Amino acid sequence: MKSSTVPGDVQSSSAWLLRLWAVVAAFVAVTVVRSFQVDIAFRDPHGAILLTRVALSAGIFAVLVVIDGARRTTGRWTLRGVSRGVRERWTRRRLAEAASVLLAYHVVYFCYHNLKSWDVFNRPRDQLLLSWDRWLFLGHSPAALLHQILGEHVAAYVLLVVYESFSTIVSVSVVAAVVFSDHLRDGAVFIASMVWVWVLGVACYYAIPSIGPFWSAPHTFSGLPHTMVQDTQARYLAQRADLLAHPHAADAFAQVSAFASLHVAVTCVILLTASYYGLRRTTYVLFVFLCGTILATIYLGWHFALDDVAGLAIAWVSMQLGRYTVRPTVKDGEPALSAITPHHLE
Repeated sequence: MKSSTVPGDVQSSSAWLLRLWAVVAAFVAVTVVRSFQVDIAFRDPHGAILLTRVALSAGIFAVLVVIDGARRTTGRWTLRGVSRGVRERWTRRRLAEAASVLLAYHVVYFCYHNLKSWDVFNRPRDQLLLSWDRWLFLGHSPAALLHQILGEHVAAYVLLVVYESFSTIVSVSVVAAVVFSDHLRDGAVFIASMVWVWVLGVACYYAIPSIGPFWSAPHTFSGLPHTMVQDTQARYLAQRADLLAHPHAADAFAQVSAFASLHVAVTCVILLTASYYGLRRTTYVLFVFLCGTILATIYLGWHFALDDVAGLAIAWVSMQLGRYTVRPTVKDGEPALSAITPHHLE
C-alpha cells in the first residue's frame, strides 16, 4: 500500500493544541474556584477585557494576513495574486487552528484579569516591598534616584510613551506570531509562553499582594508633571475602593497589582521569542525597549524594583514552559524552530 507523506506540523497539531488547551482548562478551573470563594461572577466590564480584544485581534489578523500574502507573492504584486496566495496558505484547517490558539490566549487573559481583580481582597504588603527596595539600593528609593538622574520633566513624557505603547505591541505581536509563522506550531510557542506569563504573574499577585509605590510612597512622585499616568492611577484606586465597598456591583472591577511587573515579563518574553526566532535586529530593538520599560515602571511609580526582577524571572520560566508545552521533544534531524527565519522579516 502506498503511504502518503503528511507534514510533521499537521501530524502532531492536535497533540500540542490539546496540551495548550489543557493548560487553559486548568487555569479556568482555578479561576472558577476563586470565583466561588469570593462569591463574584466572571466579569468583562463594557466588553473591554474579552469581547473588544477578540475583535481587535480579528482585525489585526485580517490586516496581517494580507501583508503576509503580499510578502510571500513572487514577482509583481497583483490583487489576484495576493488573494490566491492567501487562499492557498489559509486553509480551513489552518484558520481553525489559528483561531483556537488565539482564543486560548484570550481566555487565559480574561481569567487573569478576573483573578487580578479579586486579589483586592488580600491585604497589600507594599511596605515589605518598599523595605526590600531600600535594602537593595542601600537605603535609597530607586524611583527617587531615577528622578535625580533623569530629571522630572522630559524623561517623564518619554517614559510615558514607552509605558503606554505596551498594549499595542502585545496586541500586534500575539497575532503576528500566528500569521507570520510558516508552521503554526512554531508561532504557538510564543502564544503558550504568553499564556504562562499571565498564569505565573497572577500567582505572584496572590503571593505578595501589593498596589505600587505611587500608592504606598506618593511623596516620591510629587515632583513629576501631571500626565495621564496620575489620572490612570487615581482611576485604578477608585475602582479598587469601589470593588471593596460594593463587591457585587455589576461594574465593580479592579485593575491594579504591583508584584510582579508583567509589563516587564511580557516585554521580556517578546524579546526572548525574537531571539528564539533568530531575529537579531528585532532583538536589539526590543532589548532597548525592555530597558525603557523597566525604567518607566519604577520612574512613574507603577512598580517596585523587585517587581521588575520578578518579571524577568517569570519571563524566562514562561518561555521554557511555553516551549515545553508546544514542543516537549525535538526529533533527530528536526530543527528546534522552523517558523520564522531572519530572511523572512529582516
